[in-house]
Amino acid sequence: MPKVTLIPGDGIGPEITAVMQNILKLVGADIEWEVIQAGGEEAKRNQGALSSNLLESIEKTRIAIKGPITTPIGKGFRSMNVELRKKYDLYANIRPILSMGKIPSRYSKVDLVIFRENTEDLYAGKEVMVSEDEAHSIKVITRQASKRIALAAYTYALKHQRKKVAIVQKANIMKLSDGLFLDVCREVALQYPQIQTQEILVDNMCMQLVVDPSRYDVILTENLYGDILSDLCAGLVGGLGFVPGANIGQDMAIFESVHGSAPDIAGQGIANPTAMLLTACMMLDYLKQDQKADLIRQSLAQLFEDPNNFTKDIQGPLNTAAFEAALRDIIIHRKGEQHAQ
Repeated sequence: MPKVTLIPGDGIGPEITAVMQNILKLVGADIEWEVIQAGGEEAKRNQGALSSNLLESIEKTRIAIKGPITTPIGKGFRSMNVELRKKYDLYANIRPILSMGKIPSRYSKVDLVIFRENTEDLYAGKEVMVSEDEAHSIKVITRQASKRIALAAYTYALKHQRKKVAIVQKANIMKLSDGLFLDVCREVALQYPQIQTQEILVDNMCMQLVVDPSRYDVILTENLYGDILSDLCAGLVGGLGFVPGANIGQDMAIFESVHGSAPDIAGQGIANPTAMLLTACMMLDYLKQDQKADLIRQSLAQLFEDPNNFTKDIQGPLNTAAFEAALRDIIIHRKGEQHAQ
């Protein structure tokens, strides 16, 4: 039985990770949990350093799933998410963006997957104060990192019968850094002639996605652009509460829902656990427990066909416990149908 490090996180994190654990138990997921408390309060106590308990657990299990963690804005410790990605070279950030049921949105058939390079670009954190009135952030793009994220995107497209990969950059202005990224992606694209390659500038991509997201399939991009486009695309399917995420390295993976810790509603029992559940499905796929992941995804899709099953964040009547109960009923019914067949 595989061991998984579970980080409940801050704010609503413990609430939604508890729902996730319950649902995975219901579908019979083959997992043993190792729970590590490692949220914002822990980071404050450790002055921003990652705790030894957390690192030891992740290095032992090689796979983790985490709830949202609060990161201070402007000052204070750096994002734990960023630190973990850098420390363990989790170079591929993967975020599926998929319409489900009747979730309120002006689009009904969005089906995108974003592949975001996860270790360099401006998010590498190479900053310097030139003077008290001037700060520099250094953008780093390397051939190696660009090649491996491009290979990850095209390999995924081929495996999952995706027809197009869009390379998103700003090479017309940043001719050296983004130019290198584009050149490397073009080289990789030549190895996959069956996949249609699109090249698009990031500002134009933002507009095109809002106009018609159905034009795109797999999106391949750099770190900063990927972060921005991920949130934009989440808005196409109802918000961040419906978007899962995975950070994949050579032999290690950390899965995380992409929304914040929502401290304003923590403890009120009204959090929407959907993104956490979909993130757990990505983890089950990684563990080759695809059928259990598919059961949860299909049950969620069925759940969202009825607006009476919506949570309060999308103007529905259900709190967290009622949402979990409704999902449990659907899963149990679907399991019964599978057994009967």
